Amino acid sequence: MQRPAAPADPAQPHSATLIGSVQRAMRLLECVAGREHGAPAKQLARETGLALPTAYHLLRTLVHEGYLRRDKGLFFLGDAAERLSSSGAQQKRRSAVVDTLAHWRDSLGVPVYYAMYRDGEIEIMCVSDSPAIPAVEEWADFRETGHAHAIGQCLLSQLDEEVRRDHLDRYPVQALTPYTVRDDHVLLRRLERTRRMEPVVERQEYALGTVCAAIPITVGTTAATMAISVPLHQADRLLPAARRLQAEVGRHLGSLAIAISI
Repeated sequence: MQRPAAPADPAQPHSATLIGSVQRAMRLLECVAGREHGAPAKQLARETGLALPTAYHLLRTLVHEGYLRRDKGLFFLGDAAERLSSSGAQQKRRSAVVDTLAHWRDSLGVPVYYAMYRDGEIEIMCVSDSPAIPAVEEWADFRETGHAHAIGQCLLSQLDEEVRRDHLDRYPVQALTPYTVRDDHVLLRRLERTRRMEPVVERQEYALGTVCAAIPITVGTTAATMAISVPLHQADRLLPAARRLQAEVGRHLGSLAIAISI
């Protein structure tokens, strides 16, 4: 009597859905990654349990695609594999920044923004808010209105005069609210008076009913900032929260410096 087939284990993927050649190639990549000084094909075949002809075929394919390189009979990780590794590290740094901003958002009870000045542009890298503490709505492009919000003013204050003027030539001062600075001369004087480590405060210059503060972060030649915002009726919370944020940024400056590259 034929024994009935054992029921399929739902936790295990069906073998028909797996591509064996991909699995074998991945094993070779992992093996090469563990050999800082490279390894020959015979050693890689032995350590991965592959037949030597199969290993040779897969290794040649991986070299052709840039995932491996061959030098004097030894195989090393190639540029394509290095890019994958770099991308994974970058994603990890991004995740760390997101988690840090979320922690500060919850502990301070305000939305937290992270921005940089890169390649001549103001870039909002990350915003952490929630339904209970929403971020300022970007009703006018943040890149083009740096003169009107604390983030932009903080970043511009960290630039030298030539770069600052170049930015304002490309993105002229314009009135967004009755409280917006009126012309670039007034703005430049304000930026010149900004004290190096003081929070930059903006009151209803970008959006009516909102006040903001930004903390300068300078790492090497990179200008960055962490900022917060609160509704106008809570304006008395702004500076105390900004000071607390500044203290937190100071304690985490090492990890933030690494994350500048996100």
